[in-house]
Amino acid sequence: MVANDRREFQRLHLAKPILALMDGQNALILDIGVGGAYIEHYGALASGARFRLLFRWRGEDVEFLCEVRRSYVIRQGGDSLSIVSHSGVSFVEAIGDSETRLNDMMATFVGRVLAAQRANASGTQQGSESLPLTQLGGARRARTRGWMAFRYKDGTWRRTLATSPTQPPDGFTVAAYEEEDELAMLCRSYEAANDEGRRLIRLLAELSARTVVTS
Repeated sequence: MVANDRREFQRLHLAKPILALMDGQNALILDIGVGGAYIEHYGALASGARFRLLFRWRGEDVEFLCEVRRSYVIRQGGDSLSIVSHSGVSFVEAIGDSETRLNDMMATFVGRVLAAQRANASGTQQGSESLPLTQLGGARRARTRGWMAFRYKDGTWRRTLATSPTQPPDGFTVAAYEEEDELAMLCRSYEAANDEGRRLIRLLAELSARTVVTS
């Protein structure tokens, strides 16, 4: 599924970069999404170059074969080892259970950010980070075909079957199997969120949408 998906995904900007290895060399992950990442590394890379990116989440390895989409040098040096670059990369292939671990990490990160936004808006202390759809891959969620799009306009939700996992600018798209109470809670969260919060909700929805089997 990862290898065939060339869509541009929402990415989460990390307040604290993740230390990673890029073909064994140190790198920093600055932004990350369900389909790719934005990394800082030594050396220059050409568009289309491939490498393995490895980092850890909750004590487990997360590793992807990556392909460079774009790259530019931010600091020149006397040799290739002193050049520093920023590169946007796509995840081409997940190694082992890395896709599941990435989903878990993204759901946790987004849940924390949205919970903090809700706490700031209400003037209360940050509570539980649990949000709809964050517990991905439960036993009740047998992989299913199809998506459901939710679009919010003039205070009203419009719900339709979708033919792709594309996230609309005025709502979100999830897998068709999601439960009604979670969807209702996600709609309420979307209504109360600011623009950045809504972008993060779409990122969260992508975690659900990408679990759909398409072939």
